Amino acid sequence: MAATVLSLTTLVLTFGYSLYALMGRNRSLTTYALSALFFLAAALELFDSLAVRNPEDLLFWKKYSLLAEALLPPLWLLFSLTYARRSEERGISGTQQALLVLSPVFFLSAVFLPAESFFHSPDFAEERILFLGNAGFLFYIGILVYVVVSLVNLETTLFTAAKSARWKIKFEILGAGLLAALAIFYYSQVLLYRSINMSLLPVRSVVTINAVLFMLYARVKRLGRVRVSVSRQMAYRSVVIFAVGLYLLGLGLVGEGMRYFGPSTRKVLVASLAFISGMGLLLFFLSEKVRRTIEVLLHKHFYTKKYDYRTQWIQFTDRLSSSKTGEELLKAVLSGFCETFGTGGAALFQYDEERRVYTNTVVFEMQPMDTVIADGNPLVESMKSSRRIFSAKDGDAAIEASNREFLARNRISFAVPLHSNGTFEGFIAMGKLINKREEYTYEDYDLMRTFARHASSVVLNLKLSEKLSNAREMEALGKISAFVVHDLKNLVFTLSLMVDNAKEYMDNPDFQQDMLQSLDITIGKMKRLITKLRNFEEKESLNRKASDLQIIAFETVSMVNTGEVRVEARPVIAEVDVEEIQKVLLNLILNAFDATGGKGPVHVEVGENDSAFLRVRDKGCGMTEEFQRKHLFKPFTTTKGKGLGIGLYQCRQIVEAHGGHIEVSSAPGKGSVFTVTLPAFRGAECIAPEA
Repeated sequence: MAATVLSLTTLVLTFGYSLYALMGRNRSLTTYALSALFFLAAALELFDSLAVRNPEDLLFWKKYSLLAEALLPPLWLLFSLTYARRSEERGISGTQQALLVLSPVFFLSAVFLPAESFFHSPDFAEERILFLGNAGFLFYIGILVYVVVSLVNLETTLFTAAKSARWKIKFEILGAGLLAALAIFYYSQVLLYRSINMSLLPVRSVVTINAVLFMLYARVKRLGRVRVSVSRQMAYRSVVIFAVGLYLLGLGLVGEGMRYFGPSTRKVLVASLAFISGMGLLLFFLSEKVRRTIEVLLHKHFYTKKYDYRTQWIQFTDRLSSSKTGEELLKAVLSGFCETFGTGGAALFQYDEERRVYTNTVVFEMQPMDTVIADGNPLVESMKSSRRIFSAKDGDAAIEASNREFLARNRISFAVPLHSNGTFEGFIAMGKLINKREEYTYEDYDLMRTFARHASSVVLNLKLSEKLSNAREMEALGKISAFVVHDLKNLVFTLSLMVDNAKEYMDNPDFQQDMLQSLDITIGKMKRLITKLRNFEEKESLNRKASDLQIIAFETVSMVNTGEVRVEARPVIAEVDVEEIQKVLLNLILNAFDATGGKGPVHVEVGENDSAFLRVRDKGCGMTEEFQRKHLFKPFTTTKGKGLGIGLYQCRQIVEAHGGHIEVSSAPGKGSVFTVTLPAFRGAECIAPEA
């Protein structure tokens, strides 16, 4: 009864999880492979249970089990090669490509070969053991090889992941690893006895249920949504290969020794071996401390140096180069320190120039720290003066007395100073040690200093980038402000002309009407300039529309409101931003007035050849050829005592934005002619400029 309940529970959970895995929105090849694996687990549970309960139909149900088992190799391999890996990092080695190509052989053999060629059981009702023929032996040995390779791939994914990503994927890998370890345990009977003991089905059910629960927990908590880059070297350095090799060797030795023990002892040994190997596998997968201890022991006893410096440097620089933002870059620096030197977290402290203290700016695998360390703190002074790395194990009475709470609460193991060009930029505080018994020597400290020099340049570059960004914002604001001030100056000049004329013509009703209209236009332009200055970060675009340049010319001249400007114009249509072209024309007219000493006359011409043009001509002082070549249209260059030197520069920017250009003809004592050429518009209807 208990076996039936266990089997039904396994069947419901595995089939249910198979459907649940497909319910997510981000379905991929990994999702389909995982769903298929659990569907096959449910099918195997069903067919094997029916075979056990109906011994007379053993070969019938086991035929279906064979078909399900035949699909395991390609699915295991696909899942292990794609799970949590970046799409561009899924490079498959030649060996695994060959395994994928050969995997259909399992299904073809299960389809075309009779079940009798795989196994037979003389007395299955009494002893639930399947004795394997040659086909069955090769079939299950092949499955065993594929599962071991898949387990190696999963272990590679787990150990290649950064520490911040590892905890997110470990539960799904643990669940898949349990299924793989179960398959290794179940099919390793082939090597030991050349048979399969189906009385172990309850064990398979229990482990499968646990695997489903691990996977379900990871899915419900939405863990595992990370992508890992796997190096090719990592695929050849696997603890799993070593562990599985030891397991199979031990299994062979146990099998040889079982000849001298009874059947009851045999069951105890097999169960104990399964439990110990399972616990060992979990230990390797989940314990950072064990992993760090193994690494240290390997380097201590098998290598002359603790670190492979070339590999460490490449990994550190690769980690930094993959960062996209400043915060990611700093966290990559901290993660590099943690991964290399075996600490559970790290924090970066930088100097706050306004408060004159060191504050925590970025953390990795630690809680943000509100601790403020003063500039004269013994810890800071020690790192400033001697560039000495502080170690909690070595101890320093003065430093520990001043920072006892900070060191104890955050379990600080090291403090690494960051110097750049003789300037102390801050320090990296490293958290608790993963392996408290690990010894740190000059080799560790030298590598810390090397990393610190690179980290210092990163911190300094980010600081300089931030200052440059602020400077560019101020430069942009200054440039916009200069343009706005120049436009305001021109508008003020038109107002001053209006006031001068009002002294003589104020009683004239026509003048009053023109003055009110000009004031209304000027006030509107001033409001728009203020809005532009307020929203200077927004990129401005031209509001182009088909307009009559003749109307624009008369409108602009009316703003000057003096009889010294003479207009010669005819209707010419061009697609322009009316307000911007008015700025250009107004600036050219005012410059012409300045060139004539404010006396005029100034001639404005509107016409059309192949293109539309606006021409402003005066008989003022003129310009030399050298001045035109070296200074004209250059920003902040002016011959006026109170000028800003950006008027003509702004004019050219506006005209070129319209797809046109400005030409100038001038000579000393003969005046100047400025011609603005604009693309002609051949369209339907034009729009007059708005007041």
